[in-house]
Amino acid sequence: MNLPSPAKISSLEQRMASLGIDPADLLEKFVRGSGAGGQKVNKTSNCVFLKHLPSGIAIKCQLERSREMNRFLARRELCDQMDGIINGKLSTKTQAIEKLRRQKRQRSRRSKQRSVAGKRILPESSTNTETKRFGTGSTIPNDCIPAAFPPTSPRAVTHP
Repeated sequence: MNLPSPAKISSLEQRMASLGIDPADLLEKFVRGSGAGGQKVNKTSNCVFLKHLPSGIAIKCQLERSREMNRFLARRELCDQMDGIINGKLSTKTQAIEKLRRQKRQRSRRSKQRSVAGKRILPESSTNTETKRFGTGSTIPNDCIPAAFPPTSPRAVTHP
């Protein structure tokens, strides 16, 4: 059965305490579930209805078939919502959403031009200290590479 580990349960209890959520302030009901899951979901009361009485936040959770897992997930969702209310834009969930929004946002034309211009400027370097990279990942100074190889063609090769 898919149950939360004791470490996860203790970390959730610590998070609830830090947010000021007292387990005595929670109204918890188990109601009949619906949807996919077959007889186990339709005939058992595994859907968790959780209400925080001081704030009035209500959560209904039926993500899993197990009642204990749904209790854990409902409490975690309650913590997320309380964190959003208490901390506002500083909440972890809001920060994650904002970061994703910034990553997906289309860059402005000016930003694109600056990026391309920065890539086009090549640093000046002397030919003696310049290195070439080979497929093996090693670098060899230009001093060690001959400047020109004699031209070879199939016709120029003489056989003894």
